[in-house]
Order: sequence, then C-alpha cells, then structure tokens
Amino acid sequence: MATFLSSKTAAAAIARSAIQNRLRPLFFAGSRVSVSSFRRSSPPTSSLHLGFSLQHGLQSIMVTRAMSSSVQAASDPAQLKSAKEDIKELLRTKFCHPILVRLGWHDAGTYDKTIQEWPQRGGANGSLRFEIELKHGANAGLVNALKLVQPIKDKYAGITYADLFQLASATAIEEAGGPKIPMKYGRVDVTTPEQCPPEGRLPAAGPPSPADHLRKVFYRMGLNDKEIVALSGAHTLGRSRPERSGWGKPETKYTKDGPGAPGGQSWTAQWLKFDNSYFKDIKERRDEDLLVLPTDAVLFEDPTFKVYAEKYAEDQDAFFKDYAEAHAKLSNRGAKFEPPEGISLD
Repeated sequence: MATFLSSKTAAAAIARSAIQNRLRPLFFAGSRVSVSSFRRSSPPTSSLHLGFSLQHGLQSIMVTRAMSSSVQAASDPAQLKSAKEDIKELLRTKFCHPILVRLGWHDAGTYDKTIQEWPQRGGANGSLRFEIELKHGANAGLVNALKLVQPIKDKYAGITYADLFQLASATAIEEAGGPKIPMKYGRVDVTTPEQCPPEGRLPAAGPPSPADHLRKVFYRMGLNDKEIVALSGAHTLGRSRPERSGWGKPETKYTKDGPGAPGGQSWTAQWLKFDNSYFKDIKERRDEDLLVLPTDAVLFEDPTFKVYAEKYAEDQDAFFKDYAEAHAKLSNRGAKFEPPEGISLD
C-alpha cells in the first residue's frame, strides 16, 4: 500500500538525503543560492545551506528528482547574455579594455597540460579572485579589474567567476574593434584559496632568453608558435606601468591624457583599438614613445616567430583569424565545463 509523506517528513527526508549525497551550492562568495542552484559534488563542504522549506517538502522532492536526471549548467545562459551587455557599458564608460583582457588571460594562463587533475592543472577556474593569487607578481594591478567586474558578479549570481572573467576578456577584444571570439561558457569555479595555482606559471616580460621563455610557458599550456605570436598581438591594447611591472615610461605623449587614468607606456599609438599595428610598430621601431619588451622584439628575431609576425604585420585579416582561434583555445585549456560540451551564446 502506497504511503504519502507529510510536508514536514518529506523535508526532513530531503535534508538527510542531501547530507548523504554531499549536495553543495554551486555559487559561492556570498551569492544567494536557490534550490535549483544545487549540484552533486565531492568532496563535502563544511556546511550545507539547503534552504528547503517545510511548507514545500513535496515540491522539493520533485525538484531534486528533476535535478538527478539532468546535468546542471555552471552558468545561466540568459544571465551571461545580460552580463555581456553590462560589460559593454563598463567598457564605454571606464575604457578598461586592456585590463579586462589581462584578467581573462591571467586566470586561464596557469594551465599545465602535464597535470590531469582539476583544479590542480590550472586554467580558467575563477581562482584569480582570491587574494593569494592576486598577489602573484605577474598579477600586479589586477585587483582593479576584479573591482570593476565584481558588481556585475553580484548582480548575476547565476554566473561563475571563471565565465565572467572570460566573458569580459572576449567582449573587450570585440568592443575594441577586434575579431569575434568563438567562446563557450559553463566553466566551474574553484571554491577555496587553497585551490589556487602556484606562482610562476605566467610569462615574464624580460627573461634572459625571451624565445625560450615564451615557448616554455606557452608549450606548457599546449599552445604552439603561431598561437604565441598571435596572442602577443593583443599588446595592441593597453599600457605597461612601471610601478606595476617595472617596465615602460611613467607617461608618453600617447598616455599623458588618458583616457582613463593617465600614464604608462603603450605598445601602440591607439592603445584602445584592436588591430595589427602592434606588429607594424615593432617591425619599424620608429617611435621611442612606443614600448617594445624583449618578448616583443623576439617575435621578429626568432626565425619561426618571425614568419608569423611578418604575416600579421601585412595581413590584418589573417591576424584576426588566428588570434580569435588562439584566444578561445587559451580560454578553454584546463577549464572544467558543466555541461561538458559547454554553453554557446550565439
């Protein structure tokens, strides 16, 4: 004979089942979590904010059963689309394209292809939001990027930090006149500072052997020489500030009046426009107010790198095509997606 549970009994059963199955909230850092935001995970967390209502026990059972039969997305597609519009407005008002590109790159650029386990392998997993990683030498100044996007994260609890950082980076490229990046979303966040990668996985600006250094860092990520040169072309955006990186002039004729906070030395004259002028300017070396780092100069010195650098200096369409593919690849390497195939916004 069938037995029907009361609402109170059902809620208690749900709570016991949740503990046994190690249910935990998908979103962290103070985000409000609904029943539909829960997913199965291991290891267990220190506390469970189940949020089941005694008055809606039977409804909770139905939700839990539905969850068990489908894979939950790490980020909500509708919220991602809305967040993209907010990022566009942020770019229009703050002129922060370069630092948002850097934010996405530095969260993703910790990937190590020799490590199989997630999140130890690094990659775009939102770990850059933690203070311990923000204090890595290569991340100097990125706390300002986090401050810019945090209000958007607060507004959209259904988006992971990992997705937000990559969305901001790709949108900044596109809004600066660059190519459309073939992005996918659904990246899962790490949950604690202990899951941050060790320092030293990101490229340095002035290593003793620039070509060897670039290959060591980017080969570790599973990228090749063409992708190294294409990604270097993103230096068409932005400035280097000596107080952060130790490189560049305090200001130049191109940066003394901003936009945004004045100062620093840019690689290109129009440092908020994404085009192939980075390669042209390095090749010509005619303007001492434009920055050329050792890792920039080597693109025209190393025989293999030079083939691609010369091509991109002459053919912007080829640069855009190769850049878009390399950016997407960097953004995906090492990330854990839910659902596994990712989410497209197109």
